[in-house]
Amino acid sequence: MSISVRHITKFYGRQCALEDVSFEVKKGQVTGFLGPNGAGKSTMMKILSCFIPQTSGEAFVCGYDVQEQSMAVKKLLGYLPENNPLYTDLYVKEYLGFVAGVYCLKQSAAAVSRVIEMTGLGPEQHKKIGALSRGYRQRVGLAQALIHDPQVLILDEPTSGLDPNQLEEIRRLIKETGKEKTVLLSTHIMQEVSAICSRVIIINKGKIVADENPRVLQEMSRDTNTVLAEFDKTVREEKIMQIGGVQSAENLGGNKWRIRWSSSKDLRAEIFRFAVEQQLTVLGMQKEEQSLEMVFRNLTKEPAGKE
Repeated sequence: MSISVRHITKFYGRQCALEDVSFEVKKGQVTGFLGPNGAGKSTMMKILSCFIPQTSGEAFVCGYDVQEQSMAVKKLLGYLPENNPLYTDLYVKEYLGFVAGVYCLKQSAAAVSRVIEMTGLGPEQHKKIGALSRGYRQRVGLAQALIHDPQVLILDEPTSGLDPNQLEEIRRLIKETGKEKTVLLSTHIMQEVSAICSRVIIINKGKIVADENPRVLQEMSRDTNTVLAEFDKTVREEKIMQIGGVQSAENLGGNKWRIRWSSSKDLRAEIFRFAVEQQLTVLGMQKEEQSLEMVFRNLTKEPAGKE
């Protein structure tokens, strides 16, 4: 396995960031590592990148222990951190040359030219990094992660700040890279996961809550039906919950509701009957398709009364 994580736990003081996390990632796989803010994504990536130690458990990259053999790990791994720290007073090409020197690359000039072409930095290569847009700074960060041709790429929010055209280019690059390398990336953009990831791991409060192919996750969620309904008058949640088969009712503001039930039966007729009994007019009703974003929200949302 390119990445092997076994029962990793991480504490910051008394705060538990990761609790008994285990997973493996094979070569040639782009895996999305998702979770809400504070779920433990960046902590896991920093452990795998040898930036911080775990409290307990083991982690291996290409068979090397991230604590005991960190130098060997760093030679095989490319890392783009969330905040993407760069030397803003250096020129793009100069900076990439510096990174190539850190890795002691024998053909550093060729490596710099290769990643500049891969990441589309050609027009900006003679500019100072401090003068670049946020999107181009992300490209520089991605270029430094790729310059030593690593076997494993760990990317924390790699498309942050990119415009739609840049997004498409970088996603294509990540997907192509994932055919030959192992890629673990975190993102908040669900379309990105659907577009480039063959697997998604969802973490919440330091624990893995899902590990599956994105399409399979969406299929699994279809056991729950959802309707968006709007009434002309105020209606209480407890009234809606009296409709036979309703699993939950979420107010979306005003008189709009998201109504879920776990059944193959279409309950829209029951909702109309309920409206008539309550002397309500249905202003709109639409069956909601289960998107990956909805699956993510359902798996990571706080229980009612605990937000």
